[in-house]
Amino acid sequence: MDFELPEESRMVRDTVARFVKEELIPHEALIIRRESERGFSDTPIIPPELEAALQDKAKSIGLWGIDVPEEFGGQDLGMLTKCLVVEQLKHSIVPFVLPPESPNLFLLKELCRGDQVDRYLLPYSRGEKKSCLALSEPGAGSDAAAIKTRAERKNGKWLLNGTKLWISNARRSDFMIVMALTDPAAGKSGAYTAFLVDKGTPGLTIPTSFPMIGEYHPYEVVLDNVELDDSQVLGEVGGGFAPISKRLGVRRLEIASRCLGLATRCLEMMIEQANTRHTFGAPLADRQAVQWWIADSYQEIEMLRLMVYRMAWKMDQGDADVRRDGSLVKVQGTEMITRVVDRAIQLFGGMGVSKELPLEYISRMCRVMRIVEGPSEVHRWIIARDLLRNGLPSA
Repeated sequence: MDFELPEESRMVRDTVARFVKEELIPHEALIIRRESERGFSDTPIIPPELEAALQDKAKSIGLWGIDVPEEFGGQDLGMLTKCLVVEQLKHSIVPFVLPPESPNLFLLKELCRGDQVDRYLLPYSRGEKKSCLALSEPGAGSDAAAIKTRAERKNGKWLLNGTKLWISNARRSDFMIVMALTDPAAGKSGAYTAFLVDKGTPGLTIPTSFPMIGEYHPYEVVLDNVELDDSQVLGEVGGGFAPISKRLGVRRLEIASRCLGLATRCLEMMIEQANTRHTFGAPLADRQAVQWWIADSYQEIEMLRLMVYRMAWKMDQGDADVRRDGSLVKVQGTEMITRVVDRAIQLFGGMGVSKELPLEYISRMCRVMRIVEGPSEVHRWIIARDLLRNGLPSA
């Protein structure tokens, strides 16, 4: 067993850490103000011109295509390094993402065929196109197998009809990956197909958005007789469920990495405040309650870090079935950050709940993370179901 990070991964991690300190954290006051002022609109929290400038800066220092295969123009540094990158980026609340996002990259790499590589995978890998996953529906959230959106074969075309709900980045995406029911009589493994749907396709509308707690602002997507060619089928007809399930595991790993970064930022703030703030003639660092908050937070962060790095390492070794591990890190990460930021707010008192600090912003953001990509209760059920069916995994 070797717990040492590869030298190249450490170098990337340190580069991202400097980027965050110099380029992201100085903009946090702007982000807090924009999030507070946007109200019910879907105005981007990060100004588009700032996002473009940050992308240019990141690219100039080599932060590009971290987990993109070399054959597609990337660095192919793997999932472990990408997790390190995400963790460091979330030392800041600035919602900056290095393209491409790993979950859809993972899916497109596995399923794109023929000219789909040039039309979707390559421009997505280069950060030239954005995408989203249209999976959830009004009656199908955590239970993805309950989706009702239909794709029917008529006159050599596919006709998609249905409504998707809670779709992040729908209006800012150049194309969507849409999951639809193609064979209701087949079992779960053969009933669903993924489709590539371009922005502006006739019949595709995004009529409604949903202001939510924190920075999240998802959309409703309506498909009304959306006509697609066979070239828009992603993967095999009827073979969409398993790849999408694996893709969700990657997203859950990414969320856990975000939780690591946010929690570490909170802990750093707690330590500094405890050593500098005095009450009743003594520093907060002398108070047992404060010491326990810091000790517990550190332990929980380190335990999650081991789980996240291990899951990422397993994926880099070719282990594609990470559904149980994805549920594990999702539950532990989102619940851990909830506890850590609550302790940090309590330590800072009135300043902790003010918009002078990023803590109240983090507390609202992490509340949503316990629901998106599957609530904690469903993931506990997934973990238990796997263990009850298959027993404990071998070491």
